[in-house]
Amino acid sequence: MTTISGGHLLVKSLQALGASKCFGVPGESYLDVLDGLHDTQGQLDFVLCRNEGGAAFMAEAFGKLTGQPGICMVTRGPGATNASIGVHTAMQNSTPLLLFVGQVGTDQQEREAFQEINYRAFYGSIAKWVVEIDDINRIPELLSRAWSTALSGRPGPVVVALPENMLTSQSSAQACKPIRIPEPAPSNADIAEIERRLLKAKQPLIIVGGGGWNDDGRKAIQQFAEQNALPVAAAFRFNDLVDNHSGNYVGEAGVGMTPQMQTTMKAADLILAIGIRFGEMTTGAYSLLEVPYASKTIIHLHASDRELGKVYAADLPIQAGPNHAARSLAQLSLKANWQSWLRDSRENYLSAFGAPQQPGDVDMVAIMDYLRASLPDDVIVTNGAGNFAVWPNKFLQYRASQRLLAPQSGAMGYGVPAAVAAKIVAPDKMVLCFAGDGDFQMNCQELGTAMQAGAQPIILILNNGSYGTIRMHQERHYPARVSATDLLNPDFVGLAKAYGFHAETVATTKQFVPAFERAIASKSGAVIELKISVDAITPRQTLSQIRNS
Repeated sequence: MTTISGGHLLVKSLQALGASKCFGVPGESYLDVLDGLHDTQGQLDFVLCRNEGGAAFMAEAFGKLTGQPGICMVTRGPGATNASIGVHTAMQNSTPLLLFVGQVGTDQQEREAFQEINYRAFYGSIAKWVVEIDDINRIPELLSRAWSTALSGRPGPVVVALPENMLTSQSSAQACKPIRIPEPAPSNADIAEIERRLLKAKQPLIIVGGGGWNDDGRKAIQQFAEQNALPVAAAFRFNDLVDNHSGNYVGEAGVGMTPQMQTTMKAADLILAIGIRFGEMTTGAYSLLEVPYASKTIIHLHASDRELGKVYAADLPIQAGPNHAARSLAQLSLKANWQSWLRDSRENYLSAFGAPQQPGDVDMVAIMDYLRASLPDDVIVTNGAGNFAVWPNKFLQYRASQRLLAPQSGAMGYGVPAAVAAKIVAPDKMVLCFAGDGDFQMNCQELGTAMQAGAQPIILILNNGSYGTIRMHQERHYPARVSATDLLNPDFVGLAKAYGFHAETVATTKQFVPAFERAIASKSGAVIELKISVDAITPRQTLSQIRNS
């Protein structure tokens, strides 16, 4: 019988499952996998990254955009530890991801061999499943299970360790076959009970979030809200699940929640939560909803039974995936009068766009007004973590065809690699990354990946010379005692040009629009450095005001 090596069997199995891209940094621990990828160019491409953390972020962004598991490949030891940030982000974002990690040979394990790590122990608390394939003949079985696990229930990351001697051994096993992933659906009785409870409510609120949504599910939940005059909010960094221009969208329940959104959540007497996991960002650090029994009716639908009752004891917990749930709800035509509640909630949301002119020569309020009105209908926006993220998260309105890629984990350095991955997935779309100066430098080396892959987005660096979020907390709790937050930055324009990007600095507000138009026209992507005053630390409160409050 014809035999095949473990590395080649793994590659063929990934192809059979539907993988088309993988992101990684090469390593000697999985040379046979790299050899298998030599013959799959144009079918299963390896995107060569500069750091394993950036590669894992790219895989996560790919998974969020496509709904298929993002694939990341890294070497053992240091490669594995670098990639852990992407695994944690995929878990908190509920994004399907497969991380393949080289491992020392089975004949050397448990000796603290060179770069040896016990991956089950290392990744156990931040991944859905961790498995080591010791037997080449079990590659199709365990890879099928890994793929299914990443996509089933609450989507998330799976780590697969690959001992080097297993990859180079031979087998006559056949590659994986395509698999189907079932999504649980609510019963007719469940929908009838939701209808009964909704009709008793005077001020109901829908909150949507989590992974596993598809286009039909997003359309269906918007249809349900619009035909029943129901306000709908998005959980932290899931702003793009519902068209923000719909008269039923009332804002994002996330970190830095606006007072207007807090008012809406407090006033609601029923929350219909679909796909969310009731994290502290969505609940104002659990202050807006008492734990475990909220002082309002909670209906919680989630694809995973492990999320039901994890934080709140819902009045009606239902195990159902978001798309089946949304389609079932869209069949309801409720005879209720929620128009005034909806109108007030929508007006609250719209009023939150008003913010004072910012201190300094570059006013982000004016820039966001321009971007909100002019970005393409299919733009993909990315951001990392920091106070600067308030601008894409709270001052843009996402249409149904626009996407937001952002880390629920609060991981700095996510925006740049996510933007590169988005440009690989959708080369003809505008991809716009918001990055702080500290955030950008966490993964700026991935501009090299962008250059090599021909996937160069537009990146806005909001440069205030500070780790702004920490500086804000310092001024609030330790006024005028600044410590370890001032940044001495490089020449960002020179750095970007070295990577083949168009680049320029914007020092005044009026310079932005022509600079952005030049960025759009550039065929090699663009980096625009915005000189932001450190005093402009939040849209509505300056650093000076925080210090003196």
